[in-house]
Amino acid sequence: MASRARVRAPELTGKGGWLNTGGNPLTLADLRGRIVILDFWTFCCVNCLHVLDELRELEEKHRDTVVIIGVHSPKFVHEAEHQAVVDAVERYEVHHPVLDDPELATWKQYAVRAWPTLVVIDPEGYVVAQHAGEGHAHAIETLVAELETVHGERGTLRRGDGPYVAPEPVATDLRFPGKALALPGGNLLVTDSTRHALVELAPDGESVVRRIGTGERGLVDGGPETARFSEPQGLALLPDGRVIVADTVNHTLRAYDPENGQVTTVAGTGRQWWQGSPTSGGAREVDLSSPWDVAWFADRVWIAMAGVHQLWSYDPAAGTVRAEAGTTNEGLVDGPAAEAWFAQPSGLAASADGERLWIADSETSAVRWAERSGDGDGFVIRTAVGTGLFDFGHRDGPAAQALLQHPLGVTALPDGSVAIADTYNHALRRYDPATDEVTTLATDLREPSAAVLVEGGSGGIVVVESARHRLTRLRLPEEAVRVESVAHRTQRAATDVSAGKLTVDIVFQAPAGQKLDTRYGPSTRLLISSTPPDLLAEGAGPGTDLRRDILLAEGATEGVLHVSAMAASCDDDPANEYPACHVHQQDWGVPLRVADGGTGRLALVLAGLDEA
Repeated sequence: MASRARVRAPELTGKGGWLNTGGNPLTLADLRGRIVILDFWTFCCVNCLHVLDELRELEEKHRDTVVIIGVHSPKFVHEAEHQAVVDAVERYEVHHPVLDDPELATWKQYAVRAWPTLVVIDPEGYVVAQHAGEGHAHAIETLVAELETVHGERGTLRRGDGPYVAPEPVATDLRFPGKALALPGGNLLVTDSTRHALVELAPDGESVVRRIGTGERGLVDGGPETARFSEPQGLALLPDGRVIVADTVNHTLRAYDPENGQVTTVAGTGRQWWQGSPTSGGAREVDLSSPWDVAWFADRVWIAMAGVHQLWSYDPAAGTVRAEAGTTNEGLVDGPAAEAWFAQPSGLAASADGERLWIADSETSAVRWAERSGDGDGFVIRTAVGTGLFDFGHRDGPAAQALLQHPLGVTALPDGSVAIADTYNHALRRYDPATDEVTTLATDLREPSAAVLVEGGSGGIVVVESARHRLTRLRLPEEAVRVESVAHRTQRAATDVSAGKLTVDIVFQAPAGQKLDTRYGPSTRLLISSTPPDLLAEGAGPGTDLRRDILLAEGATEGVLHVSAMAASCDDDPANEYPACHVHQQDWGVPLRVADGGTGRLALVLAGLDEA
């Protein structure tokens, strides 16, 4: 094994304590002799959820030598609530110990800059690797195998059961439901996300009519007793009566026929889309990435592709899919659809007149919409509420000043306004385009993730209270609820940098047995932008080198540097004509502060260790 820097791992501390350990706290001394993988995550982050799924196979394969520790490090205020972390650990089937670190104490000790970040600690308690972003499971698998061999020979590897203790299961008809749909006959169809199934309920929203799916995670077509899903979310009714299901973790769209109960896969391959993959083509031949919601709009199914910050569409008649809006860059940028930026779009709803597609853009705490451009050629994206990745809260009033907190759902109302499932504020909000005002319709709704009108609105609105595991029927109030305004900004320590030139250095070390894939041109990509845009005088934009000198504008004092990096590596085996290749990618939002004595080099670790 190649020589690595010997850096002693800092202790694990978090004010929220430990989950999935049977109430027992853990220390690094308790874990000595095991290979420890720290997963710095937060439950709002779809990339973090991708990594949870990437690690499942490794966790099972090396269960007697590897201990994965989730270090929950919140972005939003709601994510700092202990019960919310407890819920998230169950919701996403996290089967390893989790440290609840609401004050980011361990995050700071390990100098983490982005979600998700993985840190590998060897059996002797030293940090041997750090990886930011997605796509690192193969590299970590290789490293784990090396560590098992080396420390097995040294006698420093300890095998046996890990410290994970499963919580007691809870009996409820629904468990963290995602979205709901009113069926033509009056029943309600709900995605029972954590139990990997669909549930049809009677009009009362409580009585179970039937379940569709075995309840086991998987990608299997068939009838109600054989079909399998993986954390399904959005639902959309097709003109022919079938229901399209966003099967999120399977990266597919499924079609459910209420007449015969059959489930079929209509789009996606079951593989996650990566940069460089096709963005259009036969629906069963193109990869998708965490489709979170679906809606019938402009004669096709539109898809909130949360995993790549885009909107796609599926045309059932042609059997094709294509990207409709978004660049895959994370942020809030309006304009022509192909140039717009999104941040984990998670809710969709077509307006009653069919002119607008409302969008819950969760990570920017925004409500946005798509509409046809003035010349009728293509679509444009506009923002109703929200300003960007870092500002959120609960504030009513003029839309330009209003604040939301990670909304996951939107519901078009008959009067042209839109109801908003303001998830982390536990509220149902309303935006009225006629007045350009935001109001609060209801509070004390535990993590509402969607809402559906019943009986055309005359029967009220049914809210999916995801963290209360139920549907709740409300009458649409004639007057808004008055709430105290609260504003927040994501708090992360700023990096002090010197004025003028700043070198951005992406640290990437190809995993053992791999090399950068240069067969078809550059194998790396670097995109840099800033908030505000005039923070940078030079250096913004795309490029292929992972090291770039940028120039901060004269007089600039602070801002956020947005950095997106990608590297592709392949197995280094000259005898193999078709080596296996792997994509590593991550986005960073780094707060900067210009200060005397600040650094002139900003190192961001994509994979490996920064030894400069």
